[in-house]
Amino acid sequence: MLVTGAGAGIGRSITRRFATAGWRVAACDIDLAAVEALASELGANVVVYELDVVDPAGWQRVLGEFCGDGGLDLLVNNAGIVSPGYFVDVPLGAHMAAVDVNLKGVMTGCHTAYPYLRRGNSPQVVNLASASALYGQAELAGYSATKFGVRGLSEALDLEWSRDGIRVQAIWPLFVATAMTENMDIGTVNRMGVRLGPDDVAAAVWKAVNRPRMFDAVRSIHRPVGANTTVSMLATAVSPSWIQRHINGYLARR
Repeated sequence: MLVTGAGAGIGRSITRRFATAGWRVAACDIDLAAVEALASELGANVVVYELDVVDPAGWQRVLGEFCGDGGLDLLVNNAGIVSPGYFVDVPLGAHMAAVDVNLKGVMTGCHTAYPYLRRGNSPQVVNLASASALYGQAELAGYSATKFGVRGLSEALDLEWSRDGIRVQAIWPLFVATAMTENMDIGTVNRMGVRLGPDDVAAAVWKAVNRPRMFDAVRSIHRPVGANTTVSMLATAVSPSWIQRHINGYLARR
């Protein structure tokens, strides 16, 4: 399996969860020292690579070295960045960087990994979406937009790749206690709090990957993490958009 953004936070927990269970993990991060430290902790099951997820050549190099002529059983697109704040107060370059990492990085990873996934054993893709893809989030506009993109990509690839036996799922946490949310001062965080840790998300990924396939045809590909996200997802499914707008507007108030 291959995990992006493995050097810290959610990616680190996912790598640890799977490696300790016996999976061979390509732990990829733009911060090579961070994944090297993780590998020294976890041992031979972890192989580390420096990877900028927006670089197709980097993906080809890593996949070629890790998989060789074989296949890839699991791709976890986890790498992400966020620049919170009112949309016009956040530099345009920061918004574009989020698009590059959060969306283009996932697209690049899926595109380059496809031939390896086709050769994998019961291959799967898990993309990290977000509860911010349920309804656009004030003060997280750029981030929210990228996660809507991840949602759409995951749904489309689930339809396209099912004929190849490749399962595609999206994991939907709300706010997670990582460096990304540390000192994040926005209305929604202040009202709802940060109730999840990286290990909670890793556990959700583990459960999703090990879910029996026999019921895939009648199940959503979207996997909420935590009670807040589960309730929000159910409410979104049954509520008209104007109610969702008012609820999200209330939560975003300072």
